[in-house]
Amino acid sequence: RNVWTYSIIFCGHFPTGVQTFSQEETADESRGEWYVRQMLGSANIEGSPLFHIMSGNLSHQIEHHLFPDLPAHRYPQIAPEVKALCQKYDLPYNTGGFFHQIGTVWGKIFKLALPNSLTGSAAPASVIVERKKTDAA
Repeated sequence: RNVWTYSIIFCGHFPTGVQTFSQEETADESRGEWYVRQMLGSANIEGSPLFHIMSGNLSHQIEHHLFPDLPAHRYPQIAPEVKALCQKYDLPYNTGGFFHQIGTVWGKIFKLALPNSLTGSAAPASVIVERKKTDAA
């Protein structure tokens, strides 16, 4: 049970493409920026209806972050609308199969465990920061 819970939670928060945000980035954010941050900071796991039930529908982590008070069994209903909004506004909708997502989680954790001098990169700027820079220019 613990391995299953760990896997679902980590696949929803740590796969490649999921962004993290500093306190400075979230200070004074608008309501719209809050929603964008929820989409960018989470990911879904694709699977069968049984898979979604076994995950408590937390395989729809993006929808869970956007609408935390919505009953979990409704997440599959709103997922196509959320995905369409992401496409309309050119925002990533991070989703993939379980083994793909957990594989990228392990890869990300391994990379984060290494010093930047070995990986050749620091944490990338978030999409929100990049768009604010573009809008200010």
